[in-house]
Amino acid sequence: MTSPRNQIIALIEQGGIAPDNIPDALTASRVEPDGESWKTFLDHLLLWLGGLALAFAVMFFIAYNWDDLGRFAKFGLMEGLIIMTVLVYWKLDKAKVAAKISLLLASIFLGVLLALYGQTYQTGADPWQLFFTWALLMLPWAMIGRFSAIWILWIGLINTSIILYHMTFRNAFWMVFDSDMSMLWWVFIFNTLALFAWEFLEQRWTWLAERWATRLLALASGTAITWLAIYVIFDPRQGDAVSIVVWLAWMGGLYFFYRMKKPDLFMLAGGCLSGIVVIVSVLIRYMLDRLEAGGFLLLALVIIGLGTGAAIWLRNVHREWTA
Repeated sequence: MTSPRNQIIALIEQGGIAPDNIPDALTASRVEPDGESWKTFLDHLLLWLGGLALAFAVMFFIAYNWDDLGRFAKFGLMEGLIIMTVLVYWKLDKAKVAAKISLLLASIFLGVLLALYGQTYQTGADPWQLFFTWALLMLPWAMIGRFSAIWILWIGLINTSIILYHMTFRNAFWMVFDSDMSMLWWVFIFNTLALFAWEFLEQRWTWLAERWATRLLALASGTAITWLAIYVIFDPRQGDAVSIVVWLAWMGGLYFFYRMKKPDLFMLAGGCLSGIVVIVSVLIRYMLDRLEAGGFLLLALVIIGLGTGAAIWLRNVHREWTA
């Protein structure tokens, strides 16, 4: 777990690198980026900003000129943009960031086209069907593109579909989960399975090796199961004790995998935050009313103590990994 940065720092502290050679050593080990690295970073940053600016500009343009543009002009504009972005992806080198961003834009424009169709013809479809159809139609592009951002968009669409489906049919999963908690359960299950699949497939396909993507999935999964645990704490009659058991299992699995198998400080920090939230919720539920005014002081001290303890533990873990 020793990073190049820590190796270089250790050599500098031990006198293994002459003071005059330290800048060259930092550049050669990529601890400090060189001119080419800065050029690549700025190139990718401008591509991302330009692509997002184009996507939002198209949406705002159609919304602002809704009454002035005919339906055929709107459809022609969106279909033309989709064809153009797909052609750009086809013409460019598939491994380049510009090609992948073009396919991502095509996926976004596809959603805009579906929303435009629904708004123009007032199909009467439920909102969840728009996002589910969007995810279904863009799935081939996600498989072809081999780009983490497109898959995160696809996963976000499925999550949105689950939430909107539950809001439309609240009792759809009554045989599996309680109707008030079914949405959180399905969000937790879907994102946890997506996280497991991502971590497993990352070993085969290097293009999935984007830690920000797995952290987003872990954030969605952890938020859902933490809310389920809080729900049981504050309303035991409506909640299910299984939520606490699953939360404990999730915390144990998170610690084991990201502490022992694949060290990741962000994941451990998220687990600490979840633990602090649940512990404080228990104190609020069972102690705050009894202690009255003094309970707020006790609660503040507990939060400070838990936060400080988590920070110290995370710092020690980081030192252990980088030693």
